[in-house]
Amino acid sequence: MKGPLRGGMFSRHVKRHPGLIPLIGFISVGLGSAVLYLLRLALYSPDVSWDRKNNPEPWNKLSPTDQYKFLAVSTDYKNLKKERPSF
Repeated sequence: MKGPLRGGMFSRHVKRHPGLIPLIGFISVGLGSAVLYLLRLALYSPDVSWDRKNNPEPWNKLSPTDQYKFLAVSTDYKNLKKERPSF
């Protein structure tokens, strides 16, 4: 045996212990959501600059009405006004 839970051994182990099925499901959902959130941060966050030549400071191109936070509880971004200088 090369590994503790390889191939058919995994399915036999889960069939013997059906209480592991919800645990495996919750762990899979948790890992999947963590990966999706990291991808969202990498692709849509203004703090990340993938193209330094054409867009070296992407945070300066945001208007005050752009919502870049994942969850805005009490902030209405449509009514914000620009209170910073334009560079």
